[in-house]
Amino acid sequence: MLEKPMKAELLYQQLEKDFINPALSDDWAGRMTTIADFLTDNFKKRSMGLVCDNSRVVSRVYTTVFPSRRVMQTILDKGEGNVLLFVHHPMVWDINKTPPWHPMEAALLNQFKDKRISIYNLHVPLDSYGEYSTSVTFAKALGIKITEPFGLYHGGLAGVFGNTELASVTELGERFSKVLGHRTSLYLYGGKQIEGNEVAIVAGGGNEVDELTEAANSGINTFLTGVTILNDHSRPAHEFAKEKRINILGGTHYSTEKFACIAMCDYFKKLGLPCEFIEDTPVLEDL
Repeated sequence: MLEKPMKAELLYQQLEKDFINPALSDDWAGRMTTIADFLTDNFKKRSMGLVCDNSRVVSRVYTTVFPSRRVMQTILDKGEGNVLLFVHHPMVWDINKTPPWHPMEAALLNQFKDKRISIYNLHVPLDSYGEYSTSVTFAKALGIKITEPFGLYHGGLAGVFGNTELASVTELGERFSKVLGHRTSLYLYGGKQIEGNEVAIVAGGGNEVDELTEAANSGINTFLTGVTILNDHSRPAHEFAKEKRINILGGTHYSTEKFACIAMCDYFKKLGLPCEFIEDTPVLEDL
């Protein structure tokens, strides 16, 4: 398809049609009051879709997981206008801070406005089961054959069950680290063998009792996710996993969700828009 500028309104309509349905909900806007002047009225109402409306046409798209200072500055340094930044999350994650979510910087948002760079967000819609979803693309990256979705999350299903040819949790952990390009975590609560070669996957912050319960009820003893640090929030999940003998493997919030944002480049290219994924730095303290 010929690459040429696309009317922004038409692009947003297409994204709405392909990813957003009335059953889905999200809750970001209430945590972004310090930058409320930059947010669209629609985003303030439903916390998804167009975050910042700064351009009438889109000539190029960049995708990323979090709109961090590094990512936003990388785009500004390119000196381009009529750009769309597509993000999985409209806030920045850093588990080393309290709270771990913090808003984009107003100074950078001002520069985005001046340079005609808009921001579009799909969090729950991209977590929900589908071709480009976070857990589906995460599973595919690990060579895991998906069998069915699970894990009700804000109106969608955020996790997947799947089969791996590997029998050893250690082997799976080694593949995990190789695919992500950095160390991963393994909480060996369920033994060294992967029961029935079946695993459960929830990208990002999926280490929750509800998701682990579904895995346990399906006879699965190996669970892969992003954030696995043992802290006050996750302690009930770790205790449940110990009780039910479920291994937990973690690969950071960023690294387990980046595959969806990489895959979204194919989506935008099919619409005739050049697209590039902007790498960021995983927070290894997530592990």
